[in-house]
Amino acid sequence: MLGTGSANVTPDRASFAFGTVSQAATANAALAASSQSVARVIAALRKAGVAQADIQTSDVSLSPRMNDNADAIVGYTASNTVTATIRKIGEAGDIVDAAVGAGANQVYGPNLLASDQDAAYRNALKAAVAEARAKAETLATASSATLGKITAIVEGGGTMPMPMAVGAAKDSSVPIEPGTQKIEATVSVTFAFG
Repeated sequence: MLGTGSANVTPDRASFAFGTVSQAATANAALAASSQSVARVIAALRKAGVAQADIQTSDVSLSPRMNDNADAIVGYTASNTVTATIRKIGEAGDIVDAAVGAGANQVYGPNLLASDQDAAYRNALKAAVAEARAKAETLATASSATLGKITAIVEGGGTMPMPMAVGAAKDSSVPIEPGTQKIEATVSVTFAFG
């Protein structure tokens, strides 16, 4: 018997990727400029309250820029990206502003997460098993059989963002709305019938 359960959670953490892109005539100069820019972004993130442990380099790249005929290198483009986890979602807008103000010219995100996601998933599992049992009891009653004990359970599940805002982040030039996430669990339960 298949059962599905769900629980809603409100994200309370966010992660963003902040990147810097620089162009220069040489590869060394482009990479140095991008590295200096991302160092300023990291300093701004730290000053805005992001812990060092929550800042991680996620990408460093360097590529040639070609002329219009694509037959000669005219310079280089370097990028450097760091990911920052913001543990107080209400501060996310201010932190994005700080990173951009320090020179981030690429921003990706947010990736919204809830700290109580595991507990919500366990509640969704309980609801899924209860639904599977209710379906099995209905089938047993309809066929004049007796529902026996559970002989097997197979689990599946996931997280599904839901586009409904339930609270606003602190007023800033970059509003971040946490909305809710629907945590779903699916179980396949095998019952003995008598």
